Amino acid sequence: MRIVFMGTPAFAVPTLAALHEAGHTIVAVYTQPPRPAGRGKQLQPSAVQVEAEIRHLPVRSPASLKSTESQAEFAALGADLAVVAAYGLILPQPILDAPRMGCLNVHASLLPKWRGAAPIQRAIMAGDAMTGITIMRMEAGLDTGPMLAFARVPIADKTAGELTEELAEIGAQLMVGTLIDLPALHALEQNDAEATYAPKIDKAEARIEWTGDAETIERKVRGLAPFPGAWFELDGERIKVLKAQVVPREGKPGTTLDDRLTIACGFAALRPLRIQRAGKPAMDVESFLRGKPIPSGTLIG
Repeated sequence: MRIVFMGTPAFAVPTLAALHEAGHTIVAVYTQPPRPAGRGKQLQPSAVQVEAEIRHLPVRSPASLKSTESQAEFAALGADLAVVAAYGLILPQPILDAPRMGCLNVHASLLPKWRGAAPIQRAIMAGDAMTGITIMRMEAGLDTGPMLAFARVPIADKTAGELTEELAEIGAQLMVGTLIDLPALHALEQNDAEATYAPKIDKAEARIEWTGDAETIERKVRGLAPFPGAWFELDGERIKVLKAQVVPREGKPGTTLDDRLTIACGFAALRPLRIQRAGKPAMDVESFLRGKPIPSGTLIG
């Protein structure tokens, strides 16, 4: 098929690669424009743009698709189908209507649960046992379209980073298989009464509140690792927690209970296992404590 691919972060890269390697003609790759990144704030292309250029595929990166000009340029591609994976821009109705067979989306949840921008993080933070991939036909609503295929994946003790990589590969293969069977597939309408929403992660919610219970905080650590990272403050320094374990101990919330950085929570305690100081690489907590011992009874902010 003649496909327009629309995606931006690393999650979308396996789907682009799989479609190209399956022999489909990628007539254009749409991705968000380069953004400032790193210490020097130099413009960096998206992961999808990098992959597209490696494969010598034409790249377009409009800031918006709302203008009649951008919509006409999209329609002029004469695509059979658009495949969307974490593109990050709302598709106006003329864009949705332009491909002959419509637009399909690779969504990282079992719809109608966790519609929205952060389904992987929200599923982990909520304590869900399972998540997965849904291939759906796109319509004007937020992830509300009829569903064509599913794949279920256990969450277990995975971080958002680990789960994102796993779901990206599964989503790629599920999309390729869906296109093979597309004419015979029967779309299943979503039950809006069962819908939950996954709003974008707000930086303010990444701070650890020690009055919460340790299991909830541990899920936050996994749900926000590696980025933006759940964090606490110590001696005026922000420290991210990338991995932690729940410890069955009690104490005043926010106070260390030993010299291993076991921190009392509202219920039970949390022991960080891997942390990251501002501007430094991630490290095991033992290495951190060798350079900065923290005695029992220290109050953590």
